[in-house]
Amino acid sequence: MYSNLDKMKKHNFSAGPAILPESVKKQAAKAAYNYKNKGLSLMEMSHRGKDFVGILENTESLVRELLNINDDYAVLFLTGGASTQFYMAAMNLFKDSDKVGYVDTGVWSTKAIKEAKNYCKLQVLASSADKQYSYVPKKYSIPAGLKYLHLTTNNTIYGTQLKSMPKTKVPIIADMSSDIFSRPIKINDYGLIYAGAQKNVGPAGVTLVIVKKQLLGKTKRFIPTMLDYQTHIAKGSSFNTPPVFPIYVTMLNLQWIKSKGGVKAMVDRNKEKANLLYEEIDQNPFFVCPVAKRDRSHMNATFQLTNPKLEKKFLAACKKAGIEGIKGHRIVGGFRASMYNGLELSSVKALTKVMRSL
Repeated sequence: MYSNLDKMKKHNFSAGPAILPESVKKQAAKAAYNYKNKGLSLMEMSHRGKDFVGILENTESLVRELLNINDDYAVLFLTGGASTQFYMAAMNLFKDSDKVGYVDTGVWSTKAIKEAKNYCKLQVLASSADKQYSYVPKKYSIPAGLKYLHLTTNNTIYGTQLKSMPKTKVPIIADMSSDIFSRPIKINDYGLIYAGAQKNVGPAGVTLVIVKKQLLGKTKRFIPTMLDYQTHIAKGSSFNTPPVFPIYVTMLNLQWIKSKGGVKAMVDRNKEKANLLYEEIDQNPFFVCPVAKRDRSHMNATFQLTNPKLEKKFLAACKKAGIEGIKGHRIVGGFRASMYNGLELSSVKALTKVMRSL
């Protein structure tokens, strides 16, 4: 069934929808056609039936196990991506009088700021816009009386990543769309974590939300039913029809992470890939990375050619080698290699081989 697909295998560096492990894709393909030999596709089975209810429960259990999440937090599977969470988080957590701090590290944090400022007294505590988001701000003060601190932990467009969280007693709201499950977290540091699945969790169509339950229900504002976290907590992420197939593939992907040794094992796996690529960039005279070394992302490596006239030649060589998704975001140009959990070291080796051939 998969022989032709295997012959077409590519080195997928896409930033999202991103690469999934081969074993996950094969299991998902079977379920899409005939789930557990029931004669039905999982995509046409009831979301209220015991098969999908079991999938949903197992997926939540894996999230809790892999990230060590206790019962103080709800785990939700929603839709709308991180972009919906920019305002949904603010609507559910912020009072109009609250002072809330945001750190601006790129396009997605800028969009989050735009939405959240309608719900609170928002302060931008620090920004790296002065150097085209090529670094992560560190030495900024967190004012007394601040209610929440919002951070974007990994910046897919510019290729920067927070390597550690600031030391603060203020609850952190974190957009972890592109690096969740790539390293351990201390859950008690966070009031809310949200992540679009299509980077490092699963396929597009589901959004993971992890929220501290005691923070909810205190804004005293009207919240539309579908935008209220408490609605989805009460109904176990099934108030309306959830994204059935994306949740199933997310479950498979989390099982794969567990089988590889869990989140701690992903740290070494991703570090090895990132080190190999950045070493090639730094020693190869044809390439340069614009990001401060201490802030370089292990998920998304951005780089440029020192001679732009070689771009067509480089892209042609990548295509010949089966390398896909290497072009940088249209805002910044250049190149971007996304190295999420599912990417194998062999793909990075294929890319560095092409880079050395220029």
